[in-house]
Amino acid sequence: MNVRVLAAAAILVTASACGDSSNDVIQTASPTVTTGPTSTPILPATPAPPAIDVEADGYTTEAAYPQLTFDRMIEIAIIPGDDDHAVVITQSGTAWRFSLEDPSEAPAEFLDVRDRIISDAGNEEGLLGIAFPPDFQQTRRFYVAYDSGPPRQNILSRFLAPGDAADPASEQILIAQDDPYSNHNGGGLEFGPDGYLYLGIGDGGSGGDPHDNGQNTNTLLGKILRIDVSGETYTSPPDNPFASGGGRPEVFAYGFRNPWRITFDRETGDLWAGDVGQGDREEIDLVTRGGNYGWSIMEGDRCFKPATGCDINGLTPPRVVYETHAAGGCAVTGGYVYRGAAMPELRGWYLYGDFCSGIVWALDTEDGAAVPVRLSETGKAIASFAEDEAGELYLVTFNNEIAKLVRC
Repeated sequence: MNVRVLAAAAILVTASACGDSSNDVIQTASPTVTTGPTSTPILPATPAPPAIDVEADGYTTEAAYPQLTFDRMIEIAIIPGDDDHAVVITQSGTAWRFSLEDPSEAPAEFLDVRDRIISDAGNEEGLLGIAFPPDFQQTRRFYVAYDSGPPRQNILSRFLAPGDAADPASEQILIAQDDPYSNHNGGGLEFGPDGYLYLGIGDGGSGGDPHDNGQNTNTLLGKILRIDVSGETYTSPPDNPFASGGGRPEVFAYGFRNPWRITFDRETGDLWAGDVGQGDREEIDLVTRGGNYGWSIMEGDRCFKPATGCDINGLTPPRVVYETHAAGGCAVTGGYVYRGAAMPELRGWYLYGDFCSGIVWALDTEDGAAVPVRLSETGKAIASFAEDEAGELYLVTFNNEIAKLVRC
């Protein structure tokens, strides 16, 4: 997210519209550009049944988890091996364990890192991500991304949860990346199907990437990282693109401005990301190993610095782009490839939204030329999407509520 977007939540309406396509945002599929030899998928994609009858503006939201009314809820993570509970985190620095089945069960505090968040936190700083490894029930380890300081740093930490709550004294800081500005922190954390931990970090902030971090492979800023956390600290997988030199060994892909939410398709293993634009173009990326996603040579599919030239050789184009301010948009929020059963026509479609407009779109991932379909104008400040164990999708909002996406 951008500084400009969080302050805009108050202008959103609260109703979700169905069947009104008067404010369509024009989106385009990006042309194919030849990429470097390291830009290969992490897992081969498997075909999915074709989705049919996806109706524009044919979807809405309904309230879910009424016990969750915290300010600035920013992510939900299912607790592996616990069929009935998940954790929701707030940007202020708290995490709450709650029941997925019993709304009468009051949320219980799982973690509090408010004393570790940077004291003069900017609008985009705070607790930004949480991830549980598949073997959480055995190791009791989990991971969080937050911003600390002074000095200002992006932190990746490991904690232990010996019971139903974390031990705050168990923190082990794995990465402390110096950050020159308060915005563009990323913070998305996901375990991939390969067992490695992936972390998205923004370009360091300000505007226009003044330190050229997006294209500098010797910094962690402006990157998606991939690390092995199975040991006592972490190591870089030997097949990371710069494991043998030419950049930081933790880097999996680069050229990002502010990757806001990264997720894996649970069936194909494909990695998807939403990357927030400077002010003109928002983009969705299908992220591959060694891919260069263009920032700050490009903003979406447009040249960002014409005076210095825009050599697109070797760049991986976004899968889709949209104009930032069209229909009140301001910042993309990456979502998930839908793999649920309630809306089978959407299976294999990647769903994402815009924080300010509250619009949710879907992109057919099986059709490389597909144009996104607007599903709903929700009127909600969409901070993140969430996926339950059945593959159904939810909106984590700055409206102090969690909403489930359903048909009209």
